[in-house]
Amino acid sequence: MKIIYAGTPDFAVAPLQKLIENGAEIVGVITQIDKPQGRKGILTPPPVKTAAEGWNIPVFQPEKIRDFVEEIRALNVDLMITCAYGQILTQAVLDSFPKGVWNIHAGLLPKYRGASPIQSCILNGETITGVSIMKTELGLDCGDVLCVEETAITETETYGELSDRLSLLGADLIVKAVKMLTSGDYTLTPQSEEGVGVVRKINKDHAKIDFTKSMAEIVNLIRGMNPAPIAYTELDGNKINVYRAEKAVLTEEEIVYAQDAVCGQVLSDKPKRGLLVKCADGAVKLTEVQAAGGKRISGGDFVNGRKARQGQVFTC
Repeated sequence: MKIIYAGTPDFAVAPLQKLIENGAEIVGVITQIDKPQGRKGILTPPPVKTAAEGWNIPVFQPEKIRDFVEEIRALNVDLMITCAYGQILTQAVLDSFPKGVWNIHAGLLPKYRGASPIQSCILNGETITGVSIMKTELGLDCGDVLCVEETAITETETYGELSDRLSLLGADLIVKAVKMLTSGDYTLTPQSEEGVGVVRKINKDHAKIDFTKSMAEIVNLIRGMNPAPIAYTELDGNKINVYRAEKAVLTEEEIVYAQDAVCGQVLSDKPKRGLLVKCADGAVKLTEVQAAGGKRISGGDFVNGRKARQGQVFTC
């Protein structure tokens, strides 16, 4: 069965590799155009393009896939697999594949439709997520589900770490899905009309830490923004990136001091206690931080370097 694979970021590389290793006939890869990266704006190919070229697979980079329908049909393929491709497919594109278009979705449906299922699960404090293989329809992630694999989310797992795991999970699942589609031995499950949720794209505007929130909300925000766009706060007008944090267990002395402190206030001057910051229901310990222009260091080293002192306040 001839397949076109459409994907763009690192997340989409493992599923493509797994398909190739298991003998899938990938006749072409569609991905986004090369884009400038970094401060120097160097034109950089998407990770899927680099991977596909390494396997000598033809790569197509239409600026708009809706204008690429005739070229797709000329390839005479059976189905398309998409994975974080990044463009909306039109009905003309969907109709170009006799056996349909199938999407590797990094979340459980219908609760986590949309652009940020991995980050949103962490932000919402979910303990279970998964990968869904669904048939693509015109609506947003609303198609029937072919198969699902669930996995637990650990308390410390970041967006990047969970994304890597789900990519590998999706790789195994899409191989299973292709076998089902090839044999014709499968049943589609319509998504429930109850509990539908849509999660939007996460950007820097969502990444500022609000210390008036609870410990759990703050820790989940920091986990969900790592490695991008990175949670941040400000101290004396200077931006501080925060990569990792945990719920703090305060000493009796710190509890007494915190009673008169405001949310965002540093509770200790002792480097061994780390960087303790008051929040709505206690305190969080910022365990890995980075000042502008500096290196990523532990919260304790941040305190030790007198970059934060007891009584100072991180702005919310």
